[in-house]
Amino acid sequence: MADDDDDKNLDARWMREALWAAREAAGRGEVPVGACVVGADGETMLAVAGNRTRTDCDPTAHAEVVALREAARRTGNYRLTGAIVYSTIEPCAMCAGALVQARVGRLVYGARDERAGAVESVFRVCDASSLNHQIELMAGVLEDECRRVMQEFFRARRKADVRG
Repeated sequence: MADDDDDKNLDARWMREALWAAREAAGRGEVPVGACVVGADGETMLAVAGNRTRTDCDPTAHAEVVALREAARRTGNYRLTGAIVYSTIEPCAMCAGALVQARVGRLVYGARDERAGAVESVFRVCDASSLNHQIELMAGVLEDECRRVMQEFFRARRKADVRG
């Protein structure tokens, strides 16, 4: 039981890093999604990033992809075998595919994305038996806080649209 508690504490610790990146992205007007890549040891942060699609004028600059790119650069390997990725929101199809291509060992995400989630909600990319790699999944870590960051961002945006 102690090991389960330790795992939960580590998951919450790293999800807080992803939440920090999501809030930082929101401050730049980006959709507030954050991701953190941790080494297979569970202790070494390899990268943390928020969405950068507008900032970089790049449709592929989702938080997960930006973090995977940095982690690959840092390790000198495009295969992140055994790495753990923390994402505040369930990854989309592009990001889920990138996680599989990177051979990530585990994905931990906060809140589901009922419209575009490609891990469990709409598609099941990360653990599809037809692919050559499957990822261990954990959902719901700091779920309420992850969802709240997203809801507050869009609530403020709708309010600004009404005023504007």
